[in-house]
Amino acid sequence: MEVNRILAEIDAQIAKLQQARALLAGGSSAAPAVKKAVGRPRKSITTSASKATPKKRTLSAEARKRIADAQKKRWAETRKSQK
Repeated sequence: MEVNRILAEIDAQIAKLQQARALLAGGSSAAPAVKKAVGRPRKSITTSASKATPKKRTLSAEARKRIADAQKKRWAETRKSQK
């Protein structure tokens, strides 16, 4: 995510240079309006690094057997109703 930090610093430098140019060009003494970026904001570096991937849930063998038995029962009922 180093690239995102570098891009943010470049954007900050561009904004400072545009303000300096406006002052030197004889624009108003107030700073020019800052343009807002269009679209969805970028992810911040700290949030993506701090989030850990969630643990994958695993079922016990007993739970898998209960689910399999229940599904077999549903399929048996389906086949029975089709005849």
